[in-house]
Amino acid sequence: MGKNMFRTKSISEFISETKQDGGMNRVLGTFGLTMLGIGCIIGTGIFVLTGIAAANYSGPALIISFIIAALACGCAALCYSEFAAMVPVAGSAYTYGYVALGEFWAWIIGWDLILEYTLALSAVSIGWSGYFSNIMSNLGIVLPQALVTAPEEGGLVNIPAMAIIWIISLINMKGITQSSFVNNVIVIIKLAVVALFIALGVSHVEASNWTPFMPYGWAGVFTGASIIFFAYIGFDAVSTAAEEVKNPQKDLPRGIILSLIICTILYIAVSAILTGMVPYLQFKTTAAPVAFALQSVGYHWGAAAVSVGAICGLTSVLLVMCLGQSRILFVMSRDGLLPKFFGHINAKTKTPVRSSLLVAVISSILAGFVPIGIVAEMVNIGTLAAFIIVSASVIILRKKAPEKERPFKCPFVPVIPALSIIFCGILVIMLPAVTQLRFVVWLVIGLGIYFGYGYRHSLLSRMRQMKRGEGAVTAVPGKEEAVGKGVSTMSHHH
Repeated sequence: MGKNMFRTKSISEFISETKQDGGMNRVLGTFGLTMLGIGCIIGTGIFVLTGIAAANYSGPALIISFIIAALACGCAALCYSEFAAMVPVAGSAYTYGYVALGEFWAWIIGWDLILEYTLALSAVSIGWSGYFSNIMSNLGIVLPQALVTAPEEGGLVNIPAMAIIWIISLINMKGITQSSFVNNVIVIIKLAVVALFIALGVSHVEASNWTPFMPYGWAGVFTGASIIFFAYIGFDAVSTAAEEVKNPQKDLPRGIILSLIICTILYIAVSAILTGMVPYLQFKTTAAPVAFALQSVGYHWGAAAVSVGAICGLTSVLLVMCLGQSRILFVMSRDGLLPKFFGHINAKTKTPVRSSLLVAVISSILAGFVPIGIVAEMVNIGTLAAFIIVSASVIILRKKAPEKERPFKCPFVPVIPALSIIFCGILVIMLPAVTQLRFVVWLVIGLGIYFGYGYRHSLLSRMRQMKRGEGAVTAVPGKEEAVGKGVSTMSHHH
């Protein structure tokens, strides 16, 4: 068994599997992908975390924290782009791990990503619910506290958080064209709100607010970077939609890199203006720093517009995360590592409806009953672990298969992947110990499932049995033809 755990799958095998059930609709181009990236990146980070980081860690040097986080993400994004162009298959880091490192590591990344996306969906929907209640009370409709907070925080259930997850899931099940259209509309509103803030705020900047520039020293700047790092995560969600892209070899790297560049420029502008408008210590008291800064200089209508922008921002993050999560579950099921039931594409909508339903059920229960603090920290560690494994995979695959065609090449290998591993490693170390412990528990549960179910049911195991002539005995009636077809198409590729 030992050696078989690290069996890899070839790129041609993955690509032949994407044609099952007629495949998904290939409708996205560079524009749609870049908008998906921005949809997922600009949200919680800019509308919520900027204030926390400025007040407690970075001070006016928040700009430098954003640049450090952008460099860390930039290195990871170049590694992602090389894989996305080589392996244009849904499933993002999970698929890349399968090709480079083998099934065992692929399972670990996939299990990580399930944690990251499920918890991110819950955390963002709880934030969404907060902004929604706030807007409703400004309109004079006060929602009962028991129905908008988790039991641990004195309520019964967070209904708006659960409702938004179901609405988003239904849009996602309709099809990628609909999801992409809704996302584009929301992103345009969100970018308009960020532009509005920059336009209104720039004339109220006072240079005196920028001194002292680094009140907490370099240590503060780096800790600040580890907190706002999550303002950038989301470019990896672009790669989960790979099977729905018209020209993946060109469009995927462009979508990943463009969305990261656009967001970095906006973040630096926003953080410079934010810390210039209001002395950094004043952000200690607010969870909505951008609206707070506009209120403090008298733009109350501007603050209201930003709240609407924040709701739009969080909605598009939910839309893209929900899309990403259902695609990862779908690919893991198609590979046989999770029950086959979820690895099915609906004939009418061309979307993985069953895996979307599963995501909606689990994340809405978490959003309704668990407080946001616990949920948010766990997102960080899952993402960082995935980034580290993808970066390592680039170095390993360059050694193992230098002759493979790479439509996009990450520059300066192994320097850039190594920097990505170091940056992300430092950020993992800076997370609270209890988060690290919960992560270990999650991994142990995952290993139990892999050795108890996934290892035996994996498509690779089933093919190996068939080659030994056990196929006729072990295959499920009616399933032999499907598996047989898979084997014949694969043998043509080798």
